[in-house]
Amino acid sequence: MISSVRGEVLSVGLDHAVVEVGGVGMAVQATPTTLAGLRRGQHARLDTALVVREDSLTLFGFADAAERELFGLLQTVTGVGPRLALATLAVLDPAALSRALADGNLTTLMSVPGIGRKGAERLVVELRDKVAPPDSASPDTADPGTAAPSVVAGGTMRDQVVEALVGLGFAVKPAEKAVDETVGDLGEGAGSSAVLRAALHRLGPHR
Repeated sequence: MISSVRGEVLSVGLDHAVVEVGGVGMAVQATPTTLAGLRRGQHARLDTALVVREDSLTLFGFADAAERELFGLLQTVTGVGPRLALATLAVLDPAALSRALADGNLTTLMSVPGIGRKGAERLVVELRDKVAPPDSASPDTADPGTAAPSVVAGGTMRDQVVEALVGLGFAVKPAEKAVDETVGDLGEGAGSSAVLRAALHRLGPHR
């Protein structure tokens, strides 16, 4: 298993980064918050989890080992695969997720695309005793207005962000509405990653 990668960041996209390890560029899927902390040309270290399927090998990256453990824990629940687990961590930071599970907050868990009431109830039942609630309220994630690196070319910035949100499981219309409202607030000059993170705040629960 590849448990971590360290090297120069070759590129940063809306849903992944490429990190050079031993002369090999490794594509690492990650949440917008994790990706926002990476800069092209700088060195970075990510804790990782390798998911093996018959037709693919996918590497997922995390800011720390605790987030990686939650990623694995989520997948122990029936019906939760790696994509849904990553979407959960994209919408809810680890502290917010742990708090929702400990409190049995179904509304917060249902804010994740792909998780309905039954799925939320299953998460609480199976994981409530496996996570420790945070000692205090978690701080908000990075300021949505923080500068973030430009991402892959092809299509407008709006289209790229909408596509990333749809990839996380959100419906097209709500994704488009959230992006349009976010761009209206942040301005046309805002980076794609900043818009994505802010749009996730709009679509997810208010923390």
